Amino acid sequence: MNRMTPYMFIAPAALVMALALFYPIGYMMWGSFRDWDPTQNISETEFVGMANYVRLWGDAFFWESFSVTLIFAFTVVVVEMVIGVGLALLLDRNIRGMSVLRTLFILPMMIAPVVVGLVWRFMFHQTYGTFNRFLDWIAGWRIWEWLGIESPIQPVDWLGQNPLLSVIIADIWQWTPFIFILSLAALQSLPRSALEAARIDGATGWQQVWFIKLPLMAPVLVVTMLLRLIDAFKVLEVILVMTGGGPGLSTEILALRIARTAREFRELGEAAAMSNYLLMLLMLLTLGMFAFNRWTEARSRKLKFAAEEEG
Repeated sequence: MNRMTPYMFIAPAALVMALALFYPIGYMMWGSFRDWDPTQNISETEFVGMANYVRLWGDAFFWESFSVTLIFAFTVVVVEMVIGVGLALLLDRNIRGMSVLRTLFILPMMIAPVVVGLVWRFMFHQTYGTFNRFLDWIAGWRIWEWLGIESPIQPVDWLGQNPLLSVIIADIWQWTPFIFILSLAALQSLPRSALEAARIDGATGWQQVWFIKLPLMAPVLVVTMLLRLIDAFKVLEVILVMTGGGPGLSTEILALRIARTAREFRELGEAAAMSNYLLMLLMLLTLGMFAFNRWTEARSRKLKFAAEEEG
């Protein structure tokens, strides 16, 4: 058999995949170099070179959206990783009804983002929302009113006063189960010989977690974190429904800014340039995370090898 024969067999499928993957990206990149109005065919638009990219460097709205996106993405991912991995470590044991518990945990992930946004918008409502009703139950506003005294705790306008915190809480509620499920799967696939060896050597529960479980889980955790980071940078529906990007620009993340630039301002070229900036940022993050993952995989392999030798 010729050395090229296997490549010839997979060439048609690879060509189709390459076209499906890269043609839309190439089309978007080509559009970012043009003064592109949605009513025009791209071939009829004016070529403006790097003008869209240069304009964005001096656009204060773009940088505001960019900073909101960074704060949102890194906050939700860090909190979700801490809670998700912590829950997985706590529940990594034989408990009756564990399968039911897992099903309940992943329910938020099954709900459509638009519905999640509507539910949390109602829960944060200043008058009818669950959070303010809970505060009312604690502070007893009606009793204070009946006594003619101002209550020490007032209803909170969550989406008006703390909009970014509100959307962060909604995202954490929906996506922490994703971290939990992958972390639990990683925990349950760890070599039992390593844990047994550590237990025999007298390692405490905390030492087993810090020196054995977390290092062995690290490759899975890095990939999980990368997937959530990519998703958090592109989140749109929940924030659009909960706050619409407001008040002001306080929750206008980059994905929402791109959508507005394309639909409301009819600047498809500029929107494509923003998308390319986001794409480049995510590619840099991905490359950095993959480099870090190679280091964690090498460390994990050494730990497994040492455990097998000791076992």
